[in-house]
Amino acid sequence: MTQTLTGGCQCGRIRYTAKADPAEAYLCHCRMCQKAPGGVAAAFAGVMVAEVVWQGEPDWYDSSPIARRPFCSHCGTPLGFRFREKAEKMDLTIGSFDDPSVFRPKHHFGVEALHEAWIDTSALPRYKAADFDVLVEK
Repeated sequence: MTQTLTGGCQCGRIRYTAKADPAEAYLCHCRMCQKAPGGVAAAFAGVMVAEVVWQGEPDWYDSSPIARRPFCSHCGTPLGFRFREKAEKMDLTIGSFDDPSVFRPKHHFGVEALHEAWIDTSALPRYKAADFDVLVEK
């Protein structure tokens, strides 16, 4: 079910409101989506371009001959992905939403570059930032 959700970059210069369906999220593992955020995958929610309202225009990076990516040039936050031609839809990064916890991934894409070791990490030890003394002191 589509909801009106808000999000933006880390420094707050760019904000957005978008209609998104939290059940339509996915992970993209293609090499471009690994490099753009600097991770093993990019988590996205598909939205209609016409249903995204920007408060503060994002910067756009031409990441390939077929795609552009909105981001904040002040803090570096990656905000999404959009095909160049006939792009009625685009993707917004899950981490840029104010409440990313509402999203659930529906599928994996670009699995030819998927790193299996990063898929199921549920058995790894977990640490809270508040318990890391060096971080707390800073």
